[in-house]
Amino acid sequence: MKLSYRWPFKVLFLSISLSIIFSLLSQSLQPYLSIYFSIFIIAFFIFTSVIFDMIGIAFASLKRADLERFKDSRGYIVAKRLCDNCEKVSSFGGDVVGDICSILSGAGGLSLVLNMHIENPNIFLLASCLVSSLIAGLTIFFKALMKNYAITNCTKVAMIVGKMLDFNFKRRKARKNTK
Repeated sequence: MKLSYRWPFKVLFLSISLSIIFSLLSQSLQPYLSIYFSIFIIAFFIFTSVIFDMIGIAFASLKRADLERFKDSRGYIVAKRLCDNCEKVSSFGGDVVGDICSILSGAGGLSLVLNMHIENPNIFLLASCLVSSLIAGLTIFFKALMKNYAITNCTKVAMIVGKMLDFNFKRRKARKNTK
């Protein structure tokens, strides 16, 4: 098997680009957000990280033969194509989006502590340690739950993702019915 460097370089460029965009948005908005909205943004990044990690694990665990029973279902073609590129889906879901969102949730935690305007350095240190530990713990907890779900329900996850990404289903179905 020939080793290809094309995908790793694409994912390098993509991850750097997405990190810059998300970091700029996050860093420019966080100082002006209320504490409650900052918590919402952190929760959003944790949720996004967990979902994309789950998708990556599901496609890495999926066997193409398991999809065959959904041959006539909406999303089958997309799920099959994603299954054929499972290493890229897993890399994009778990490494690119998942890791970037995890990093941004941690940065959001620091911004949250800064927005609390804590004067005492000891309390600031304690608050920043507690917030970063809580973010890490919640992320790891939900990822552990979702990995088990993704492995045991990989076909279901793949078909849901396939349906969500299948924008041409109605057009293909109409073409099929006219033939």
